[in-house]
Amino acid sequence: YVPVGKDQLPHLELTRELARRFNSLYRPVFPEPKEHLTKFPKVLGTDGRKMSKSYGNTINLSDSEPVVRQKLKTMVTDPARVKRTDPGNPDVCPVFDFHKIFSTTSVIERVNRECRTAEIGCIDCKKLVADVMVERLTPIWEGRKKLTAKPSQVEEIVRSGSKRAQAVSHQTLEEVKEAMKI
Repeated sequence: YVPVGKDQLPHLELTRELARRFNSLYRPVFPEPKEHLTKFPKVLGTDGRKMSKSYGNTINLSDSEPVVRQKLKTMVTDPARVKRTDPGNPDVCPVFDFHKIFSTTSVIERVNRECRTAEIGCIDCKKLVADVMVERLTPIWEGRKKLTAKPSQVEEIVRSGSKRAQAVSHQTLEEVKEAMKI
């Protein structure tokens, strides 16, 4: 399985087609890759567009807590909700998508209800999701901090992985040459 976003599915299909073509011309060597889509295959960026580094609208795992909070603070919300007293529509709000990923079911239900009835404002909603995200990201940040403190260990992990990948690719190349009789 290949972890991909929905927007990458055409590339995966091209890879499948190449595998099918080679396998039918010679012999089965390449497995057809299958996609592994997450429960949330599309997450909008902080500006409401597709999340992309080139748009500068990402929230990165490497971002610090203050950066994550600041990015969430400036996120776009339901465009029809102008005033705090206006009822919102979580279905069109990118912040609510982050709740669906990070928050508990009870919080998601509460935010959904309170947004629609204007009991909660966008600022409150963003603060809630920021708190949950920080809680969920803290173990990742701590693990990253430990690894950056041990660069030689990271280099060894990379070297070891590289050796394993080279062995697999060498074996595959030999199978390809044998299948093509070259």
